Amino acid sequence: MNLKTISAAIAAIFAAGHFTASACTSLIAAPGATADGSAMITYAADSHTLYGELYSTPAADHAPGEMREVRDWDTGRLLGHIPQPAHTYATVGNINEHGLAISESTWGGREELVDTTGIIDYGSLIYITLERAKTAREAIKTMTDLVAEYGYASEGESFSIADGNEAWIMEMIGKGGKSKGAVWVARRIPDGMISGHANHARIHTFPLNDPETLYSPDVINFARSQGYFSGKDKDFDFSKAYAITDFGALRGCDARVWSFFKKHSDDDIDRWLPWINEAKGEPMPLWVKPARPLSVRDMQWAMRDHFEDTPFDMTQDVGAGPFKVPYRWRPMTFTVDSVEYTNERAIATQQTGFSFVAQLRKDMPKAMKGVLWFGVDDTNTCVYVPMYCSIQRVPRCYAPGNGDMLTLSWDAAFWVHNYVANQAYNRYSQMIPDIRRVQNELEDNIAHAAADIESRAMHLAPADQERLLTEFSCTWADRSTKRFKELGDYLFVKYLDGNIKKETAPGRFARTPEGQCASPVFGGYSEEYYRSVAKDAGERLKVVNP
Repeated sequence: MNLKTISAAIAAIFAAGHFTASACTSLIAAPGATADGSAMITYAADSHTLYGELYSTPAADHAPGEMREVRDWDTGRLLGHIPQPAHTYATVGNINEHGLAISESTWGGREELVDTTGIIDYGSLIYITLERAKTAREAIKTMTDLVAEYGYASEGESFSIADGNEAWIMEMIGKGGKSKGAVWVARRIPDGMISGHANHARIHTFPLNDPETLYSPDVINFARSQGYFSGKDKDFDFSKAYAITDFGALRGCDARVWSFFKKHSDDDIDRWLPWINEAKGEPMPLWVKPARPLSVRDMQWAMRDHFEDTPFDMTQDVGAGPFKVPYRWRPMTFTVDSVEYTNERAIATQQTGFSFVAQLRKDMPKAMKGVLWFGVDDTNTCVYVPMYCSIQRVPRCYAPGNGDMLTLSWDAAFWVHNYVANQAYNRYSQMIPDIRRVQNELEDNIAHAAADIESRAMHLAPADQERLLTEFSCTWADRSTKRFKELGDYLFVKYLDGNIKKETAPGRFARTPEGQCASPVFGGYSEEYYRSVAKDAGERLKVVNP
């Protein structure tokens, strides 16, 4: 997904073999693949201009003839109006009161299939559906009915759709105005399996007579009519027909899912490296079995991946600099002596607006069926706080209108987390231990407190559950934001001017007996960096004693 910045031109960018400037990742763990039996989906809403905040809409009844405004989620442009149903459900971010959650990633696809006549864009499709559906299967029907009736106003998209019972991937692309609606296919992720998508269509061949696979009636024939496919129906490959399989789609996109699989499966995941690097051999499978059931914390840390301990590890080349920084500033590619090179695109990236891990639990009371573990800014340095599907208000630190991308607010979690992260980008290897200490302390405390509050809530009436959980979510959101502001101040003081101040304990700086600042540590640079400098400018810098 490319919130606020994406346009129909993304399809042309993919077709030209280049990366998009912004993109999203969604990982999936089906029931049976999780430690608590829940279904879990994740999302990183990545964009260079997206402000991280938590959207919400209350449940509502609607009079006959009442209309809903549809605005393009990226641009805010009015697309049209559609009739409201008699009742709409409450939503908190990308989850609704029934414990249904939806996330996405954009893959663009064939440029000629962008439809400028539709009025339902991919973002509106998510939030309208959350207002109208209770389950994943209802959501698939709602989404496909909406685009069939009103037209699909976006390019190729992958959606993660899950409730407490099951998790699905649905992939969709328009028809270029040749006929209304979209072509699409949806597959249920089998229980016990993990999956994911990251800006490239992941559904290849699929069974044509299987209740766990749904698709538009014309998905194959439309591809034939366009000249995208000419084989037998059983050999139809959705991704190869409608997406663009190039270096950007594989190394820049599928590689993120590959890394998730590699860290959590005992399968020989390396056998798909030829696919990731050169599109050789069989495509990477849609799902794999994890080595052990995954927890919420596992999924949170999966969203913090920089390809560590893989051939794409971003800390292991000179681009990481003297402080092993696992980030690369845009653009995604660069040219030296007429040769084009790439910067790796990891799951964790600097330009994230918000992210979440949605935990969907079928056996919990309605107020606790869905938990949106929500964070803002870079997934690597955020703090995930549980937003229960029943909360009645959004925490102030996440609330829309509390600052924006051009207006700093110290009450806004987005700005506070950027304050911390952007200091670390300069001296990562030195600062990240301090950040991890606070981040882990907060997330451990939040997890323990959440278990306690749920135990208390189980004995309350539904209305009291909602009040208790609302207060809990808001309290921990504000508390963690305040603690991260303190962390940012601490980093600023400790690492001022390239030095590292000594401490008597974490957060307590050492002073001389006279009360002055103790002489700091001169952290310098890494051995690799010094060797590079010596190789480049050694003769000029060599110390020569007369």
